[in-house]
Amino acid sequence: MTTLGRRPPGSGPVTGSGLVAGSGTGAADIDYVLPLRWHDDDGLTELTGYLRGLSRHARIVVVDGSPSPLFERHVRLWCGIAEHVRPDGDLTVANGKVAGVLTGMRRARSEHVVIADDDVRYDTDALARVNALLDHADLVRPQNHFQPLPWHARWDSARTLLNRGLGADYPGTFGLRRSTFEKMGGYDGDVLFENLELIRTVRAHGGREVRPLDLYVRRLPPGTRRFWSQRVRQAYDDLAQPARMAVFLAVLPCVGAAVWRRRPELIAAGAVAAVGLAEIGRRRAGGRRVFPAAASLFAPVWVLERATCSWAALAARFALGGVPYAGRRLRVAAHSTRRLRRRAL
Repeated sequence: MTTLGRRPPGSGPVTGSGLVAGSGTGAADIDYVLPLRWHDDDGLTELTGYLRGLSRHARIVVVDGSPSPLFERHVRLWCGIAEHVRPDGDLTVANGKVAGVLTGMRRARSEHVVIADDDVRYDTDALARVNALLDHADLVRPQNHFQPLPWHARWDSARTLLNRGLGADYPGTFGLRRSTFEKMGGYDGDVLFENLELIRTVRAHGGREVRPLDLYVRRLPPGTRRFWSQRVRQAYDDLAQPARMAVFLAVLPCVGAAVWRRRPELIAAGAVAAVGLAEIGRRRAGGRRVFPAAASLFAPVWVLERATCSWAALAARFALGGVPYAGRRLRVAAHSTRRLRRRAL
């Protein structure tokens, strides 16, 4: 596990307001850490506009692992908007996003910090609410929703609704207390499901997590090609939650048994149950404002997809030693809370 460490030398002067010089004139009471690794600049204009508006309300640190030509272009565009840095060279973790978070947290100056993927889009109300909740919590877990909503975003929204029906979803953004993160020494970067690893590490160190289901933060949907490329990788995440994995592994055998016995009503009942659970998630905490009814109807399709990909993920785990990620194979999805508590002690 790579520890957080101290801010390395040469990372920029600090002004009297607590802002790194040249990082914009935004409010200094909350920092915003954005790990980034792009292979093309599709969407650069939109992201730049978002960061420019955000810089009025937060101090931004962009940790950019993009190739040099893209990195240099980002330097020019984001000068005066954000502190723009490479991931620190002493971080040897396999998961590049975690390296970005660790680097960004080293440079954070505010006690309250938001970390967010490059497709997350906060508005001022959501940012202010995360800031307020961090007064009494160590980790804030907002609720992402896709906007716009092409067909594959509605499909993937079914996963979100099922998670909400059973508890809470796993977003691409968190609010964190910097002192808690430093006390933890960061979190393990050699795992695939880094969001769950972060949540469990905060819990293992006695941190308080809040999950406001009505704190909605917009997320841009991936392209269709990226959507398909994520199917098995996301199913691999469930290896960190054995009970959940067992349920999905049982789906295809149960469907096969129902077909063999000519009991289509059993399959229909399962589909209705999936839609019902998704609809419960959609109706919780005013979710109908951001989740369309069609997303609930995609729930049976998503369950079948996850059931199929779960077997592929299991094969990748035992036959290939892990799932491909950024040119490497990651074996561990996330560590158990029990193991993280032992490590914390």
